[in-house]
Amino acid sequence: MSDIVSMTGWAWAVGLLGLLVAGGIYGYVKRQSPGTAGMIELSDQIHDGAMAFLNREYRVLGLFVVIVAALLFFAIGSETALAYVAGALCSVAAGFFGMKAATRANVRTSAAAKDGGAGKALRIAFFGGAVMGLSVAALGLIGIGGFYFAYVVRSGDGMLAHFAEVISGFAMGASSIALFARVGGGIYTKAADVGADLVGKVEAGIPE
Repeated sequence: MSDIVSMTGWAWAVGLLGLLVAGGIYGYVKRQSPGTAGMIELSDQIHDGAMAFLNREYRVLGLFVVIVAALLFFAIGSETALAYVAGALCSVAAGFFGMKAATRANVRTSAAAKDGGAGKALRIAFFGGAVMGLSVAALGLIGIGGFYFAYVVRSGDGMLAHFAEVISGFAMGASSIALFARVGGGIYTKAADVGADLVGKVEAGIPE
């Protein structure tokens, strides 16, 4: 086995490092000033609404994952079904981490723009988005690297074909959650946009 292939077996360790970096960035964002009491109140409302949507969406998707995993179990095998569930859980975790970071970074970005200038605001906004990006890459490395380590590094090259079959289940699980989260999130944000527009026009009397 070549050195490069041997290194691939430890990709999960790089993924763990990525999660640690994402956690450190999230801690940096949380330490920034959230602004005035009014800004904090609005931020908490946005955070609570976004997390309520995410929790509800994940409960619905949980049923979908169980059904598809059962079909894979009977059609292909238990290992592919397990990989499918693992991929779905990694995607769910990435979405959860990203939403937590984004809803905490938005008010801090506004406060930084008000008090510290555009440079500081850009840095906080960038770091807030970086948590999601790092989480996706890190969890993908942990999942794929973990399965590769279990099937190929420990068992030998003879398991490569079986690894390819199993890892397709992992990819399907991660992709299915990402697809539904994207579509559902788009509907949610559009509904929130229309609701805010109506409140602004009808209740606050803000002109077009």
